[in-house]
Amino acid sequence: MRARRHPPRQRTLRGFTLVELLVVFAIVALLAGLMPIAFDRLREGAEYRDTVRAMAGELRSARHRAMAQGRALSFVVDLDRAGFGLSDARALRPLPRSLRVRAVVAGTEVQGTGRAAIRFLPGGGATGGSIELVRASGAGTRLRVDWLTGRVSHEGLAP
Repeated sequence: MRARRHPPRQRTLRGFTLVELLVVFAIVALLAGLMPIAFDRLREGAEYRDTVRAMAGELRSARHRAMAQGRALSFVVDLDRAGFGLSDARALRPLPRSLRVRAVVAGTEVQGTGRAAIRFLPGGGATGGSIELVRASGAGTRLRVDWLTGRVSHEGLAP
């Protein structure tokens, strides 16, 4: 008996169906639509964290410089022009538009309209006060300067 030979199998190539391609395009379109929203939130979060770190750092720097130089040094928040920094700095650092800022300082440290200062003294003390940085969601951070010791601390603000 002779063995029967089968013809070689032809390979069938399969592609994507139209429905599969439409589903993939719908998912890509959905992701592309959500990207700007996610990017804005990411950018606002980064600006917020950067501003909190920079402001706390400059407050601490003002305290240390006042003690090292033996002279009073002020940290200024300009609410009208949306900036902050040391009084002897050439330019104030800008505040992001996405943040609301509130400052509570001693009455003697209000400099004109919309400008508040916390003065650090050579002995380590300060005039004291607090600065609140509030996000659009209502959450934020309060930076406090103790009037007796001049120490800077921060605490979270719940929405």
